[in-house]
Amino acid sequence: MEPLGRARDWGARGRDSGRAGVGRWRAKWWHVGQCAIAAAVAWFIAADLLGNPNPFFAPAAAVLSLGTSYGHRLRRVGEVAVGVAVGVLVGDLLVSVVGAGAWQVGLIVALAMSAALLLDGSPLLVNQAAVQAIIVATLLPADVSAGFTRWVDALVGGAVALVAATVVPRAPLRRPRLQAGEVLRKVGRLLRAASEVMTSGDDGPATALLADARDTDHLVRELRSASDEGLAVVKVSPFRNRHRPGLEHIAELVDPIDRALRSTRVLVRRAAVAAHRGSRLPTAYAGLCRELADACDVTAGELLTEGAPLQLRERLITIGAATSQVERTGDLSAEVVLAQMRSVVADLLVLTGMTPIEATDAIPPMAERER
Repeated sequence: MEPLGRARDWGARGRDSGRAGVGRWRAKWWHVGQCAIAAAVAWFIAADLLGNPNPFFAPAAAVLSLGTSYGHRLRRVGEVAVGVAVGVLVGDLLVSVVGAGAWQVGLIVALAMSAALLLDGSPLLVNQAAVQAIIVATLLPADVSAGFTRWVDALVGGAVALVAATVVPRAPLRRPRLQAGEVLRKVGRLLRAASEVMTSGDDGPATALLADARDTDHLVRELRSASDEGLAVVKVSPFRNRHRPGLEHIAELVDPIDRALRSTRVLVRRAAVAAHRGSRLPTAYAGLCRELADACDVTAGELLTEGAPLQLRERLITIGAATSQVERTGDLSAEVVLAQMRSVVADLLVLTGMTPIEATDAIPPMAERER
């Protein structure tokens, strides 16, 4: 049975890996297509329009410049184009003088990197200069007349990449809002499940819920990544600049959404601890958790429809006020759960446009615990 069990584990891991690979491709399919088209266009311009029979550097510079992300694209295009041009120029000049060989390659790399450092100094530019000089010195014929052609090819590839970098789809602009809604829906599911654990006191579901809550860090990482990529898109594409205010707004919501998720994880942990120890939390706590979960779902829906969840403010303030009047106990888990619910309310109020101070002040102080 043991080999069969291992085979099943390997099969499950293989399926998970396959799904992850498909997910990565779906997230980057536009980048792949953009690089492919840019490479083809660069080759066409260099070969068919400019007459170079072997325009290696044109598609290479285009693909290297575009990369697979939108962040700092324009700077990367310039760095790669200059790095390739410097490397090709230095490589061609020195090969024609000193020839090719081990020490010649070392000299060419040193001089190409030195020239790049004097021009800019960024790691990308310096490395590209070194790599392209090596290619010229080792793989391409030492034809001085071809040096200018190769240099022009590098500039063609960089120019094509620069144009392609300004053409971006709408998907990266919608992804931050979609991901923000996904995180909030997750917070709602965790709160609803926590309320069920509080009601039932069952240790089994509590343990599963705790494991689920701990596996949520990637959601916020993906949200930050989506937000950064969306802002990068509007910076490089003049056609998408009108979306900048909405993307900047979502970027401002990342921290309060992150805090809401963190507070929910702490709440879930204490609810699971209470279930494990057989401690019953006040009934009102479960009800408030359900109300808060519903508020999270509504907030997520508003974000997905690109609305501003301002109408939630009164609802959240009502929930916050209710947390100040519920029964207090001497149980640590109960006190932590209550405090974290209030924290989630404050974080969600920030999403409605309040400042963190205003959100905190909108929630009345908790009633004194009975002694």
